[in-house]
Amino acid sequence: MLFRKFGKTNEMVSILGFGCMRLPILPGGDQTQIDEEKAIQSIRYSIDEGVNYIDTAYPYHGTGMGSAGQSEPFVAKVLKDGYREKVKIATKLPSWLIKTREDMDKYLNEQLERLETDVIDFYLVHALNSVLWKNVKEAGITEFLDQAIKDGRIKHAGFSFHDKHDNFNEIVDYYDWSFCQIQYNYLDENFQAGLEGLKYAAQKGLGITIMEPLRGGKLAVGLPDDVLDAFGQAEVNRTPAEWALRWVWNHPEVSVVLSGMNTMEQVVENLKIASEARENSLPVKELDVIDRAKSLFKQRIKINCTACGYCMPCPAGVNIPSCFAMYNNHHMFCREESYKMLQPQQRASNCKECGICETHCPQAIPIRQELEKVKSIFE
Repeated sequence: MLFRKFGKTNEMVSILGFGCMRLPILPGGDQTQIDEEKAIQSIRYSIDEGVNYIDTAYPYHGTGMGSAGQSEPFVAKVLKDGYREKVKIATKLPSWLIKTREDMDKYLNEQLERLETDVIDFYLVHALNSVLWKNVKEAGITEFLDQAIKDGRIKHAGFSFHDKHDNFNEIVDYYDWSFCQIQYNYLDENFQAGLEGLKYAAQKGLGITIMEPLRGGKLAVGLPDDVLDAFGQAEVNRTPAEWALRWVWNHPEVSVVLSGMNTMEQVVENLKIASEARENSLPVKELDVIDRAKSLFKQRIKINCTACGYCMPCPAGVNIPSCFAMYNNHHMFCREESYKMLQPQQRASNCKECGICETHCPQAIPIRQELEKVKSIFE
């Protein structure tokens, strides 16, 4: 395992972090039912191999953004038997639920109990955009973070970002953050914070955590033939996942890359890559290969959805991420999707156009408009 300095924190973190948002679940599709046997085996194996950054959040593996999920208490279970001392926990304040200064303490204290720990190593203000940032500022986020660090409930304060780049620098400059978390991969080089934000945060001394390096798995499996051919012409033989991860790790500004590994095969592959992927290690020829693949991919993508699930649950029952995934797959991979397998209430035509989903979407997708396109293709 390779390690990098985590910005001004001076902590050394494994370049591979274990993301606990997409853990394996039991048969039936219920996200709250984590397959604990498989997940514990995978996470503990990764820790034994050097991973020391475990990322979770209040709503992960829950029924929606308004309720507590099962990921945090599951992480507490994983880190028993001496594993807590081997890792650093990252979790997040549910910023969309914050109305008052007291709410911040309420959720942090609840999370400490759920994680069964006295201190959270890396605490993020979750999913900041212009609206949520305004709300938490007015509620007293600066005082809260200062106090939580002072009284020892958290070690380092950071934020995760889901908005246009214009708002990123303002947030970076507002508080003495230790780190931040942004979405970054070879298809999203200029999306949200993007490369410009990556470099700006690094110049300010922030440690940088990368989410969605594989774009919700879309850069790892099921790639179209022309993209695979582009990778196949390279002088080195790598899987699509390795190409994508190495591209991110090639950036010296990046400290840790989160991977939502849900099989042991993915864990083993990612650990191997993380033992070799040094900064500035990709030669120009290999970067050109990725650029060719990126160009081919971008010609096909229709909806910029990462299947994060922040838009769910839909009051009308529409399975928005699945609808968008099938629509993108239809265009990107030139094959029909099993849209008919969705329950009638989960289909795009059941949308009541209430717009609640759009207020939660980190990608600012015009969901109602895009669901109409899904309907026109499949229904």
